Amino acid sequence: MAKRKNDRISTNATGANVGYEADLWRMADALRGSMDAADYKHVVLGLIFLKYISDAFNERHARLESERSEGADPEDKDEYLSEGIFWVPPQARWAQLQAQARRPEIGRLVDDAMEAIERDNPALKNVLPKDYARPALDKTRLGQLIDLISNIRVGDREARSKDVLGRVYEYFLSQFAGAEGKKGGEFYTPRCVVRLLVEMIEPYKGRVYDPCCGSSGMFVQSEMFIAAHGGRIEDISIYGQELNYTTWRLSKMNLAIRGIHGQIAQGDTFHNDCFPDLKADFILANPPFNVSDWGGERLRD
Repeated sequence: MAKRKNDRISTNATGANVGYEADLWRMADALRGSMDAADYKHVVLGLIFLKYISDAFNERHARLESERSEGADPEDKDEYLSEGIFWVPPQARWAQLQAQARRPEIGRLVDDAMEAIERDNPALKNVLPKDYARPALDKTRLGQLIDLISNIRVGDREARSKDVLGRVYEYFLSQFAGAEGKKGGEFYTPRCVVRLLVEMIEPYKGRVYDPCCGSSGMFVQSEMFIAAHGGRIEDISIYGQELNYTTWRLSKMNLAIRGIHGQIAQGDTFHNDCFPDLKADFILANPPFNVSDWGGERLRD
């Protein structure tokens, strides 16, 4: 039986699923103005991440409120961390930012929110973007972007079960990679390529390592493979290293929004191997083959 038109999901050239993600991208891209795609991706992805953790927090908060008579405390950080949910301090909650989205100081307020979240969640230390107050970022457009993202539920239980944010995040990564051209390949490998590599090695259990992990697409696909084949996510451990600091931050956020735990280090794998004693069972990588100035002469001895 043919699907109704509204039920169809197309696929773009990178292999990322396209539902409402494409419409969301078009609206977000329209707010970019003259900002370079390489800078704008951190603005957008940082806000989507903030919306995600705020949605998840709010859902848990409402549940705890309903259980107050049983001794639950909605302001107890441990009530959230025990469920794998990031603690979001009052000033960093999405509703607070949305209410002030049209104020000229919204950039500083977003930066303050990011800093507060990092303080209360050590796993996110030095990961979140904190330069929304810079003069080059149009605050009117920033407020409009916040309003746009406010209409998406990306972090509640239903959305998480459908991997809404994961799809949005991956689609946006693919679009930013396309906008940046060759440079975009440094942080994004098309999903079809990643999926092929994962299905070839079948990493059901053991240690999975990516020495140039980019935005961690290899790890995300590995866990999706295990889930699709009835395996146990707990049976694999992931290790990765990424040279580019801003890409490392994208990687950490990409894993965090999917609830994937792993050791992701930042540094040059050739000259500063952060896992020298690791005995990996699987190595998945899409190295930057076109890089010529990687310092090979320093390794001759």
